Amino acid sequence: MTWDWEFAWRIMPRLLEGLVTTVQATLLGITLAMVLGLVLAMLRRSEVRAISWPTAWVVEFIRSTPLLVQLYFLYFVGPTFGLTMGALTTGVLGLGLHYATYTSEVYRAGIESVPRGQWEASTALNLSPVTTWGRVVLPQAIPVVIPALGNYLIAMFKDVPLLATITVLDVLGEARAVGAQSFRYLEPYTLAGLLFLAVSIPASILVRQLEVRLARRP
Repeated sequence: MTWDWEFAWRIMPRLLEGLVTTVQATLLGITLAMVLGLVLAMLRRSEVRAISWPTAWVVEFIRSTPLLVQLYFLYFVGPTFGLTMGALTTGVLGLGLHYATYTSEVYRAGIESVPRGQWEASTALNLSPVTTWGRVVLPQAIPVVIPALGNYLIAMFKDVPLLATITVLDVLGEARAVGAQSFRYLEPYTLAGLLFLAVSIPASILVRQLEVRLARRP
């Protein structure tokens, strides 16, 4: 099969539309994962076992089950329990919940890297928990975990095609649909791969620059 430039340009708008969906799901999903992951990390560090143990169990349960199974459960089984959402909303929620369990472990490692003396100094100065976390702990913990969080951003971007199983057509889903309609797979899959690279490589560079910039801060 030879490359057909006319066909490639004709399907490009459709693939770009799918790319917008991919980027949208990734950005919303990683935002949810980062916020919820931090909450899970803090809950897991709680000295109250009634809070820390169930949190640890939920984190391990989600981490131990495939993302695809979780998406199926949310989209197809959820309505049975009254949980009815749109396909994209379900996909974002599924991505966010799944990756929140991973980011929570990253946050926990960053928090535990803060020297014990910092916690003791905060207690000695009678700082409130909010001030201790917001002014002392997190400013030291977050820069340490930026590289790992950036890796999960790229990983989530590459996992978005799984949302096609719940009818969300991302760039790869659009490529698959174009191939099924035209019986030409060379152009749509090649272009989809190039579009993935066009987003993931600059994102990796930006994460690296952010990591270097944070490392230089006093």
